[in-house]
Amino acid sequence: QLQLVESGGGLVQPGGSLRLSCAASGGTLDYYAIGWFRQAPGKEREGVSCVSHSGGSTNYVDSVKGRFTISRDNAKNTVYLQMNSLKPEDTAVYYCAAVYYCSGPLVSWGQGTQVTVSS
Repeated sequence: QLQLVESGGGLVQPGGSLRLSCAASGGTLDYYAIGWFRQAPGKEREGVSCVSHSGGSTNYVDSVKGRFTISRDNAKNTVYLQMNSLKPEDTAVYYCAAVYYCSGPLVSWGQGTQVTVSS
């Protein structure tokens, strides 16, 4: 059974950067698109970015375009989310998810990693 584990979260000042990782075990990520989602306190979970199974197609929510970059290394069975120019409103628990295709049916969720942007 495919399991996903996020890492790389933490506390960062506004304007700073973090790189989140989503590592898979119990299966290969090659067959799946991977999405990053986030949930801030009191808010619904929202989709942040998604990368196709080959890495050839990506998409981003408008609020992170130009600041976040999603990438994947299928040889390492890992997907990354590089987050630059972080803002306090980026504070949330970030989750990765394997899906059959971006916006498609869910296969597996990770447990989440906390990102806090604060001075």
